Formats: sequence, structure tokens, C-alpha cells
Amino acid sequence: MRTAVITGGGRGLGAATASRLESDGVRVVTLDISGDVDHRVDITDSEALAAVARDIGQVDILINSAGIVGPGVPLLETSDDEWRRVLEVNVLGTVGTMRAFVPGMVQRGWGRVVNFASMAGKDGNPALSVYSASKAAVIALTKSAGKELATTGVLVNAIAPAVIATPMNADTAPAALAHITNLIPMRRVGRPEEVAELVAWLASDHVSFSTGAVYDISGGRATY
Repeated sequence: MRTAVITGGGRGLGAATASRLESDGVRVVTLDISGDVDHRVDITDSEALAAVARDIGQVDILINSAGIVGPGVPLLETSDDEWRRVLEVNVLGTVGTMRAFVPGMVQRGWGRVVNFASMAGKDGNPALSVYSASKAAVIALTKSAGKELATTGVLVNAIAPAVIATPMNADTAPAALAHITNLIPMRRVGRPEEVAELVAWLASDHVSFSTGAVYDISGGRATY
């Protein structure tokens, strides 16, 4: 039985992914700062992550779902602290979990990492410059890591969702949410279980010749 660690596993896309992987017989370990999860841990705390990694043991699949939106205001109204907080969680948190769990995958010669990026990281959403920049960084991180690990048996890919019906997006500024929803040709937001299906595929043996890639799940918003 393979073991998957899912950050942000307490709600939204992380929780949906946990349920989907469990249906495939994967042992799932959820991490989050709140909610009904296996480990309450802040992914920006490297010492806490190291302790959790020791406690869990062998990990074959890492799903980096944890993230925050940050301020829904124009760039010129953002503060240094807001930038630092979002980048710390969305970028450094992803880096931290990869450093904690991927070495074991490399040693065993098999692993799957799926990082949650966003269409915002490809297109840039107005009034969401901090979030957009952080997700662009996740995309570049995924591409770099995918190339670095390409011959190890560990595949690193990212998904870039458009708007999905999750608690995180429920907290997004209404004007910003309306703008990015209107960009979707299917004229609806996505469902968490639709995203979880894509993640499950990327975390499986069915994917063997793809790494450092970004998979859009956008209802037609992305066509490139």
C-alpha cells in the first residue's frame, strides 16, 4: 500500500483529494493547521515538518494543496507583510514539504509530487497580484524540480485550476471572484471532485512520461 501526504487536507481540494486517493486504496495522511486532520502542522515550520516526516515514515505521494489567497486589492495597495505571508505559505511551504518528503522517494526510486498552482499563476488576475505571483512561482518550481528529478523515478507535476467551489474561494473578494468566473467558457465554477480526479491520475502509475508539466483544469479558460 502506498502512502500519500496531503497538505491542506482539512478542507476543500485537499479533502476531496484525500477521499479520492483513499478510494484507490492509498493510505492518506492529512496535514493542515486546523480541521479534522492527522497532523496539525504549519508547513512553513521546517522543524515541525521534519518531526511529522519522521513520524509518518515512508511517503510515496506528496500532494501540496495548502495555500492562502491573500489580499484582494490592487497591487499598489498591498503591503510587504502581505507579500511575505502569501509567499511563505504558497511557495516556501511547498518547498519545505518537498525537502521533507521527496528524498525518501528518490532513495526508493518511485514517487509522485503534485503541486497546486492556479490559472492565476499563468494569466495573472487583477486585484490578486500577490496570489498570482505566488502561483507563478509554484509553476516555475515544479518545472525546475521536474527536470532535476527526471531520472530518479520521482515525477513532479502541477495542476492549474480555475475557480473551484471551495471554502478558500468563498473568502475571495466578490468582485475579483466574479471577474475570474466570467472568464470560464463553461460558465460555471469547477467542483472539488473534478480536480481530485486529475490529481489521482497524476499520483498514479498511469503517468510515467510526464514531469515538470502543468495541467490546466479550467472549464476552457486555458487553451495554451
